Amino acid sequence: MHLLCNILLYFICFCELVCIESFFRVFLQIKSADKIEIDVMDIQFPPFLQKGDKVIIVSPSSKIDKLFLKGAKKRLESWGLKVVMGKHAGGASGRYAGTVRQRLKDLQDAMDDSKAKAILCSRGGYGAVHLVDKLDFTAFCEHPKWLIGFSDITALHGLFQKNGYASLHSLMARHLAVEPEDDPCTNYLKDILFGNLPSYTCEKHKLNKQGSTQGVLRGGNMAVAYGLRGTPYDIPAEGTVLFIEDVSERPHAIERMMYNLKLGGVLEKLSGLIVGQFTEYEEDCSLGKELYAALADLVKEYDYPVCFNFPVGHVTHNLPLINGAKVEFTVGKKNVELKFIC
Repeated sequence: MHLLCNILLYFICFCELVCIESFFRVFLQIKSADKIEIDVMDIQFPPFLQKGDKVIIVSPSSKIDKLFLKGAKKRLESWGLKVVMGKHAGGASGRYAGTVRQRLKDLQDAMDDSKAKAILCSRGGYGAVHLVDKLDFTAFCEHPKWLIGFSDITALHGLFQKNGYASLHSLMARHLAVEPEDDPCTNYLKDILFGNLPSYTCEKHKLNKQGSTQGVLRGGNMAVAYGLRGTPYDIPAEGTVLFIEDVSERPHAIERMMYNLKLGGVLEKLSGLIVGQFTEYEEDCSLGKELYAALADLVKEYDYPVCFNFPVGHVTHNLPLINGAKVEFTVGKKNVELKFIC
């Protein structure tokens, strides 16, 4: 009888443990799903601009010709904005626009400025990564503002996403200075800054994979994003419509980066993929296929839409994209559509 009671007691304890384990598995799955939803919902848009608002131009990466700074300032002022230059925006320290301390102070001051509504990064190049783990968002959270830029500025976009703020992957000072008044991408940038979100329609490509999806738009320069893999500033994969572009990278290097995303489980979790402009490189015949074809092979097993040759990157027709915005992405037989729906 005593033995039977012990067996019964052990059986009851075992059942309780199984129930508790099952509960926690379900609980953790729910919390994981909640986290994905919260990550999407927590992305905050800074206030859109109005005439008379203040914009600060800084140079967090490579140095820039001061004529481009003057031209960008003039263009932004023509929109009715008040433009202020960071102290070291036109500076130089080796290849950079200043020492780490100088570039950091300019960007931190711009982020802390309670009256500024946007920060235009003058150019990319290299150097933004020096600042990523040193910036303080305490004051910025009280007065959020749009960060504008692309290329090396992808590192800062990752930082802003981590802190819950949308930012603008967009043309910079040189483009604003040299392109004509009717330049479509410049006008798209103006529209977004003033709260008029565009919808983009682009030409089809033979490698496109048709489909329609919704997700959070995230991405930028592939090499810069690759350099942040495994860090807190990495682009989250779940629910992301990823866009990528690059310049002066050899095809095998791009393929290696894509393999990293595939083997790391990133590609399988995406909601969509936008392959932008890969420029200033030569196709490598020894690889047996062209770059776009190699990338297409790496994602052919997934059921989300994929488009190629989207106009984003180191080209004149560089459409501004809102990092952190919810979008509807449709790849059809005749064209590609990207709509901001938040």
